[in-house]
Amino acid sequence: MKETRNILRIKKHKKIRKKIFGTKERYRLCVFRSLKHIYASVVDDENNKVILTVSTLSKEFKDKYNGGSCDNSKAAELIGSLVAKKCIERGIKNVVFDRSGYLYHGRIKILADAARKEGLSF
Repeated sequence: MKETRNILRIKKHKKIRKKIFGTKERYRLCVFRSLKHIYASVVDDENNKVILTVSTLSKEFKDKYNGGSCDNSKAAELIGSLVAKKCIERGIKNVVFDRSGYLYHGRIKILADAARKEGLSF
């Protein structure tokens, strides 16, 4: 069976998740991207709870940014800054970055840089 790019990514993600774990002191910032959208979630792995999530489909993204119409890299930057602002509002300053098996390149890197620029540290 030929392994597709997504199957390889999922295998890589499972390998990464053995090492990355979100605690109450440092929650896990998990990123997922599709061809059209990008999602960022802050997760507490000790209690198996999603603290907050932001995506290009979320209402606050569409309200703030022109109905959500922008290119993928600009959307990733906006999502990164939006998730950082929401984290800081809730008192979260330190997170562990989970790139979900994607290369730290392109939209993933843009999202991470925007979150760092807004004040998140990882």
